[in-house]
Amino acid sequence: MKKVEDYERIRKAYHIEGLSIREISRKYKHGRRLIHKALENAAPGPYQIIQPRNDGILGSYQERILELLEVSKKLPRKQRYTGHKVYTILETEGYIGCEGSVHNFICRTKKKTEGGKAYLPLEFDAGQDAQVDWGEAVVILGGVEVTVQFFVMRLNYSRVRFVKAYPFQKQEAFLEAHESGFHFNGGVPHRITYDNLKTAVFKILEGHNRQEQETFKTFRSYYLFDSRYCTPAQGHEKGGVESDVGYAQRNFFSPLLQVNSYEELNQRLLECCLNDVDRHIRGQEEPAAELWKLDKTHLLPLPKQDYPACVTRPVKANPYSQAVFETNRYSVPHTYAGRQLVLRAYPFKIEILSLESVIATHPRCFGREQDIFDPMHYLSLLEQRPGAFEHAIPVRQWRKKWPASYERLLRSLQENKPEGQGVREFISILKLHQSHSSGMIERAVDAAVSSGMMGLDGVMYQLQRLAMSAPPIVPLDLSKLPQLANVGCQPVNLNIYEQLVGMR
Repeated sequence: MKKVEDYERIRKAYHIEGLSIREISRKYKHGRRLIHKALENAAPGPYQIIQPRNDGILGSYQERILELLEVSKKLPRKQRYTGHKVYTILETEGYIGCEGSVHNFICRTKKKTEGGKAYLPLEFDAGQDAQVDWGEAVVILGGVEVTVQFFVMRLNYSRVRFVKAYPFQKQEAFLEAHESGFHFNGGVPHRITYDNLKTAVFKILEGHNRQEQETFKTFRSYYLFDSRYCTPAQGHEKGGVESDVGYAQRNFFSPLLQVNSYEELNQRLLECCLNDVDRHIRGQEEPAAELWKLDKTHLLPLPKQDYPACVTRPVKANPYSQAVFETNRYSVPHTYAGRQLVLRAYPFKIEILSLESVIATHPRCFGREQDIFDPMHYLSLLEQRPGAFEHAIPVRQWRKKWPASYERLLRSLQENKPEGQGVREFISILKLHQSHSSGMIERAVDAAVSSGMMGLDGVMYQLQRLAMSAPPIVPLDLSKLPQLANVGCQPVNLNIYEQLVGMR
């Protein structure tokens, strides 16, 4: 196929140099037909097939493929024929050609019969609309590569996005993520658009109507916002947040984030969100930060207290003073063994209640069949049974983290006290953790052991000493006030004391 340069050369030779068509043909080795085309057009036109290509083996099956495509349109969306399915049907009917030819014919047919989708440009009012969606990304958490789920909330007016990561997309994470987004924006959007996620929708009805989950309806009523749901398989109806999910994956999570906890990960993501507010939006005169300020003034106010973003389950403590949730066992004080309790599961913590009072709090475990102990729950029981101290699992787990001074103190008490008395006294020392910080107790034990005060009285003395110790007095810096430098530094006249002695 000839290029534009060939046409240019021919046209210059004819119009400027005055060469004839025959001379141009001899000089540039072009046929007369090409020269006539170049004189009529400044550039070669698109390639055109004069005679249609032979479709080969597929030709006699084209009508059958069109029939199958028509049948496919009437089937449920997820059961429609794929190109491979059409190929397998043709195979059973005697087709011996390749599968690629079938795919190419289907693709050409759809391009001819199915036009591209058209969309409307939309504009939103400040504070009125938001969109929500989930995404996933890979991070290195505690040295292990894991896939995390992240929540995205987008304000449609300012296009400010909020991102927060969770280990799952369960309802408690869904609700808590909303609250975090509301606090980030300083208020609640009037309407939020969702796809048909199970944490909000119980059943899809006709049109945009949905039967919502009871918990989500209560949550929505608490914050007074309206919900809107996309048509199934029509993600473009909330295309803004769909785009934000991809943006976060490419910019917030790349390169791979290395963190030690979800708390650290979400702090990093929060910093990314705040930095992202300063960007300039294409097609907008004001930066996102200015639009966000206007967005905030039109949001619904936040209630005084957050909605309890948790799932609630009735549980019964087993004989080992543990309540089971999602196969994991969480300890409670031993006095509640065998009693009916209530468990609240938040995204990152577990609370266990008795008669509306919280009796135990634990970080939520994301593994399975794990024991999560608080040794404080068992110390009173161990005082009654000191012989079980060495074998009690809660103590054994805690003991791995003890400083060396604890072991020295325990060994000294066991050697110098009657059988069982030393362990009981050591348990009394451990119970001080219930009323003082771990750091304070560890310092008191270290000081007691260093000074040879091997017992509860010695630890209590050191604890009181640490609690009463005042911070060191730092001398004032008077370098910038020379007129005050000598105040209080004059020598004292001691002759006055001689006068007092003489008066006796």
